[in-house]
Amino acid sequence: MRRALIAAAVTLLALQGCDSVTPPEVDKAGRSDVDVDTPQLRKLKARTDVAACRPAKGDHVDGGLPDVTLPCLGGGKDVNVSGLRGPMVVNLWAVWCGPCRRELPIYQQFHEKYGDKVPVLGIDFQDTQPGTALDMIRETGVSYPQLADPQSDLSLKDPLPNIAGLPYVILIDEEGKIVDQRFEEIDDLAELEGLVSQHLGVKL
Repeated sequence: MRRALIAAAVTLLALQGCDSVTPPEVDKAGRSDVDVDTPQLRKLKARTDVAACRPAKGDHVDGGLPDVTLPCLGGGKDVNVSGLRGPMVVNLWAVWCGPCRRELPIYQQFHEKYGDKVPVLGIDFQDTQPGTALDMIRETGVSYPQLADPQSDLSLKDPLPNIAGLPYVILIDEEGKIVDQRFEEIDDLAELEGLVSQHLGVKL
């Protein structure tokens, strides 16, 4: 019942959102042709300060991220997100999402200030423009690792709802369980600090 309510709430929020948070009309087959690791993309990534993707070490746990392996944006090691362990902040974003561009520098501030305690992971979600995504990462100064999910493989995989809009944030505890997830633009560093303190119990 709780998952159904979350899914309904996310869908309602997405429908009420502005065009900037609505994904482009691209069918799943079209998204499957998106290659996020090419020589050109590796060159673009080399112009950023983005950290390398690191393989997850844990096994899948009930209530954790689904058993989905995602490629590293711009080249690098694939990551099965079900093995991620926290405390961790996961931010889903895309180049077509205006609010995402506004909030990426906030996640970077959090990463710079608290990354040793609470790592941040970005996922370029439902995005068919990996080159533009890497340009956006460079322009916003982001340096935490970035995965890519052009096919929306995470969406509707229990315990995640239909992720119908962005930005989306997921908080993972030390056991790998999702303790909070929401369709929400983070307005400032204090808001993100509050979410982490409340749901992950980390003293920042």
